[in-house]
Amino acid sequence: MWRQIKEWSSMGLIHIEGTVTGPNGKQATLKFLLDSGATYTLLPQQVWRGIELEPMDSVKCILADGTEVERRVSECQIALPQGRRHTPVMLGEKDDEALLGVVTLEILGLILNPFSRTLQPMRIRAVVLNTLTDEKRKKGGILMALRRSPWVGADLALDRPVTSGRRIDL
Repeated sequence: MWRQIKEWSSMGLIHIEGTVTGPNGKQATLKFLLDSGATYTLLPQQVWRGIELEPMDSVKCILADGTEVERRVSECQIALPQGRRHTPVMLGEKDDEALLGVVTLEILGLILNPFSRTLQPMRIRAVVLNTLTDEKRKKGGILMALRRSPWVGADLALDRPVTSGRRIDL
């Protein structure tokens, strides 16, 4: 169901193919590195110039090594196997590589599962869902979620010493 290009390395890098479309309909297909630490999606210079994106703003970013850089920002349409939406993108410079950031993932309603290294649909939180559907919350919702947890039966030591004088006894 979910077509995804994966490339594994010792660090578990994940790549996914996507197509970006500029304001004039020009398209480019490229392989993005899925970076859960990147806020914005980054397009290499030859790609954003090829689809005729124009800078709209700029943002300062701190790289993993602590270096601060400034990049221009625009927006375009991005299509992944899981969907298509408009998203803000950082405009890369000469040696920048394509990154898929969390803002784009959230816009597409996707989340990275770090265990299976796949993109999965994001679950809407109960509060948002209740607001949208005008339904009342059911008692025991947290308990039911805990029972569905993969940690059930994992022999976790959950005992905790009782400390007298605490305002809340758990």
